[in-house]
Amino acid sequence: MIIKSIELRNFRNYEELDIHFDSHTNILYGDNAQGKTNILEAAYMSGTTKSHKGSRDKEIIRFNQNESHIRTIVRKNEKDYQIDMHLRKNGAKGVAINKIPIKKASEIFGILNIVFFSPEDLNIIKNGPSERRRFIDLELCQLDKLYLSDLSRYNKVLNQRNRLLKDICYRQELIDTLPVWDTQLLSYGRSIIKKRRQFVEELNEIISEIHSRISGGKEHLVLKYEPSIDDIFFEDELMRAKSRDLKICQTTVGPHRDDLLFSIEDVDIRKYGSQGQQRTSALSLKLSEIDLVKRSIKNTPVLLLDDVLSELDSSRQNYLLNSITDIQTIITCTGLEEFVRNRFEINRIFQVVNGKVFEKSEI
Repeated sequence: MIIKSIELRNFRNYEELDIHFDSHTNILYGDNAQGKTNILEAAYMSGTTKSHKGSRDKEIIRFNQNESHIRTIVRKNEKDYQIDMHLRKNGAKGVAINKIPIKKASEIFGILNIVFFSPEDLNIIKNGPSERRRFIDLELCQLDKLYLSDLSRYNKVLNQRNRLLKDICYRQELIDTLPVWDTQLLSYGRSIIKKRRQFVEELNEIISEIHSRISGGKEHLVLKYEPSIDDIFFEDELMRAKSRDLKICQTTVGPHRDDLLFSIEDVDIRKYGSQGQQRTSALSLKLSEIDLVKRSIKNTPVLLLDDVLSELDSSRQNYLLNSITDIQTIITCTGLEEFVRNRFEINRIFQVVNGKVFEKSEI
């Protein structure tokens, strides 16, 4: 699976862009705030319909413009797919696959699988549980359309239930409608818990070996899914938490409160790990994500590295670069020194200057 090309119109700081990628390693280099990450954002949106930054569509459209366009050509299993995305400042986005409009965003998932690695991901372990849930959800949504549907419905029901809990404070008779939302919350929530548990179990099998190699066999990393409540006991706990939920007007149990444990030699490195251990574990997590996607889709994802190398020491840089030789990679950086120093093979180089991209013949 590769991205052959991306065309942008009025996207972020790009008035127009037509860029063609090599099937292996592509470097986008230039000073900060020139538009390098914007190209990765367009690629990510082509696979998921959403920005990796969580930006709203109207924030992505070029200043003083009312709409934006992304056209991405993907090559997968000897077949080309054209993904068109039309962003509107005052309206819903339009998406078409091979010029046929789609009705649901979920229809695009699975055409282009993306693994995105940014400096923020290096803090995934020391940051809060929401970051780790987001990691699980972003990958599972790409791999499992049913999970995407269950998660979307669960979040809608959760918001409705929380709104109802607040309304009950003023209208006690509304409490009789609470079971309607509880039933749906339990149904979608149980499905989410089961699939997250399976995902983490599969990931754990992969990450242990990768982390051992990165650490030179000195550390054994274990991932463990920490659900807010087991799916078997979800209903009992939800009923037990009812009075508390009514008091604070929030749903206090469910997969929206799950977490992911990272431990080395039975030590919780989220709290007690060194920065080096946390960063190495984050790198292991991303490399494990690549392997898991390969196993799941029987194909290679596209890897987007957003200025990550500058945040890693030389040994981790080398391990990362040596691990991604068999997949298409698009890398952003401010300079090319790391690649020269590591004698890393680069297939295509682009310089990005203020929303303009220039292909270079050599370093």
